[in-house]
Amino acid sequence: MSQSPNDPILLTSSLHVDEARKAIANLVNQLLQEAQSINDSDAFEIVPLDQAINRILAEDLLSPIDVPAADNSAMDGFAFDGKCLEGGQAEIKLRIVGTALAGKPYTGKIANGECLKIMTGAVMPSDCDTVIPQEFTASLDAKHIAFKANQLKAGENRRMRGEDLQKGKAAITAGRLLRPSDLGLAASLGISTLKVKRKLKVAILSSGNELRTLDQTLDAGSIYDSNRYSLTGLLNRLNLDIIDCGIVRDDPTSLKQAFIDAASKADVLISSGGVSVGEADFTKQIMQELGDVGFWKIAMRPGRPMAFGTLRPVSGKTSESKTLFFGLPGNPVAVMVTFYQFVRSALLQLNGASQTEVPVVQAISETAIRKKPGRTEFQRAILGRNAEGKPSVKLTGSQGAGILRSMSEANCFVILGHDQGNVAAGEWVDIALFDGLL
Repeated sequence: MSQSPNDPILLTSSLHVDEARKAIANLVNQLLQEAQSINDSDAFEIVPLDQAINRILAEDLLSPIDVPAADNSAMDGFAFDGKCLEGGQAEIKLRIVGTALAGKPYTGKIANGECLKIMTGAVMPSDCDTVIPQEFTASLDAKHIAFKANQLKAGENRRMRGEDLQKGKAAITAGRLLRPSDLGLAASLGISTLKVKRKLKVAILSSGNELRTLDQTLDAGSIYDSNRYSLTGLLNRLNLDIIDCGIVRDDPTSLKQAFIDAASKADVLISSGGVSVGEADFTKQIMQELGDVGFWKIAMRPGRPMAFGTLRPVSGKTSESKTLFFGLPGNPVAVMVTFYQFVRSALLQLNGASQTEVPVVQAISETAIRKKPGRTEFQRAILGRNAEGKPSVKLTGSQGAGILRSMSEANCFVILGHDQGNVAAGEWVDIALFDGLL
């Protein structure tokens, strides 16, 4: 049975991480379905190829040409008619009649008993269908070569026209988060612009009376606001439009107005702080007044207190769609963990990406790890290789939710499952690489 955002189960109990992911994905899907009924002429844009990195492709990119555009050689060697391999001869001797280079085809004829010196990528003459690699041949003199007939079969080392990609077929499918290799592929097809989804507008704010901006002097009990800078870096790697709403005091009036202002401008609002026990009442109350709250606690560490829901459209917003809301914890590490594990996938899904899941691989734990069943843990770690050359991982020391250095030194998470207990040294564990996430 599906659960609505205001289901009491979601609001009062700690959700399993997988349940939280499913709840988020379901609500984002609902928002996407609602958005289909809204005429949004700004949903897409055409951008130059060199500005398309980390954008979401809006439609299939169809190849305007065959790739390769003509039959060509897959090797440096000698092209000839493969029929000569069928005569039962142990050794083949051929006369070299010319040379074909990439970009400079040979225009003459190749007769029986003749061959063409050919470079990788050079167009194959119509008289030839086989290429013998140069290293498999012996030079008899400047104009003749010989090779053993059993070294290859007719048709080998010839790349056929359209073998990699046929004209009119999809070179890249819609929903791709465009990578450098995708831009290279588009350029190889002569395509200079791409149709991409518009950038999501994401508002960020930090909540807390103790927070100070970087140009302020710290007084007793105050700290610098680091979370907005971490979130800005994470969002920039997804190439999104960021609206920085600054620091908001922990009082209902200020927080409510900040939410209203953000909802009037943004597709998504991400706040940090104000969701733990004691502080949470303000945010819950505001969410219930302005929209719907999805869930409040997740059985995970770090990041247990986390809010999720939607804000209703407000006066002045150019779009009629709701604003997606994430209330992240105030602890710096917990902010980054919850972003990696929940927010990133939701942003990609909301922007139409076809692949949103976090890639997970395995490595050997170099040390024992203490873990109690009943919650999912994301421990910061460094992936390397052990003496046997196998992937191994070690924790970055203390795993407190406020120790930002543990994130800065790490290159991956060790993921310890909900029902998993202690991990012994030498045991394989699941990991998620930071570079694999973004």
